[in-house]
Order: sequence, then structure tokens, then C-alpha cells
Amino acid sequence: MTVHEFSVYWFDPDGNSYAEARFIEVKAACQLAKSLMERPAAQLGFIRRVIITDGGDCTCFEWKHGEGIVYPPQEAAA
Repeated sequence: MTVHEFSVYWFDPDGNSYAEARFIEVKAACQLAKSLMERPAAQLGFIRRVIITDGGDCTCFEWKHGEGIVYPPQEAAA
């Protein structure tokens, strides 16, 4: 894996996806995802889902409005 291979996406209520950032470091991706989850738009349901993907386009993290962190499962249980 290279250092700058994580991307952050968010989804609106209609299921449309938006690339918030692409090919950034993992720390920056985590900070950005946290920021998206805490924004008023997320609290009101306009941001329905936030994911972080790696360079292979695999989902490494997922948050859903009303459910919280759903992936990875061990983080969701914490």
C-alpha cells in the first residue's frame, strides 16, 4: 500500500455519492470522515452515509445516519 491511497465519500438521502477527498493519507481520511459525521447536515440526515475506501476500492470504514459506525464490526460494537 502507498501512503496516499484512501478516499472519503458521503451519500445523500437519494443514494447519490460525492467524493469529498481522494488519494489522501489514512489519518486525514479518518479526520475528514469524523468531520462529516459530526456536521449539522449529518445530524439532520442530509448526509446519510460516510465511507472510507482504500486504493483497491475496498471499504475500510462505514458510518450510517441513525446507526453509527457499521463497519468494521468491531468498531461498531465498541
